[in-house]
Amino acid sequence: MDIKQSVRTFITKNFYIADPTALTDDISFLDKGIIDSTSILELTAFLEETFNIQILDDELVPENLDSLSAVETFVKRKLD
Repeated sequence: MDIKQSVRTFITKNFYIADPTALTDDISFLDKGIIDSTSILELTAFLEETFNIQILDDELVPENLDSLSAVETFVKRKLD
């Protein structure tokens, strides 16, 4: 399963993005206003359900969830 593509599809379907093609792998979700604190919870629930992982409160940091690349790295680490 392609993690980045799954997350990209989730984000473009659930959050407002004026130009979905501009959602590059390293664009900051927070800096671009794509997601906010409530959206992080939605993204977390999606990741937990889709990839059958548990995300702890202390893992809810931008380093893990602020871009497609960061999410992919984080999910891969959780799956190992």
